[in-house]
Amino acid sequence: MSRLDEFREDPAHMLWQELGDLRAGMLGISSAQDAMQPMSHFSDAAAGKLWFITSDETDLVRHVGTGDQAQFCVTSQDQSFFACLTGAIRQSTDSAKLDELWSPAAAAWFEGGRDNPHVCLLEMTLSEAALWASTGNPLAVGYEMLKANMASDTTPDVGEHVVIAFPHAA
Repeated sequence: MSRLDEFREDPAHMLWQELGDLRAGMLGISSAQDAMQPMSHFSDAAAGKLWFITSDETDLVRHVGTGDQAQFCVTSQDQSFFACLTGAIRQSTDSAKLDELWSPAAAAWFEGGRDNPHVCLLEMTLSEAALWASTGNPLAVGYEMLKANMASDTTPDVGEHVVIAFPHAA
């Protein structure tokens, strides 16, 4: 089964699979005028959440305040899958969750490691995800574009787009 067929069969499964394979995306806060910024994420498919470890001294955390809406966008390594996730984001005081997610990679960003007083955990509860998947095969894409250019009433068939809602969103 091709990746595109997998996407057509179960786009939500592919989303969580891709989120597990990727280490970073672009996070933005809806009320902020700032550009989106790269962030490492931790995905929790069962809860429909993303987690981020950052510093409470960042503009990002200041914009989140006690809660806001956010977008997190990712692209697969082979550029055959794209996702833009939206949902509520807030600072979390869940120390056990922070301990669960903590790693040497996270520690590298904080002098004093986990005990640094500025370590902050953000929790994003997903409400919706817009997903796009393509064949990822440049020859197939080229063929579809050539076909569309030869027939004025068609557009290239290079993939699928779907929007999924998360029923447990706050």
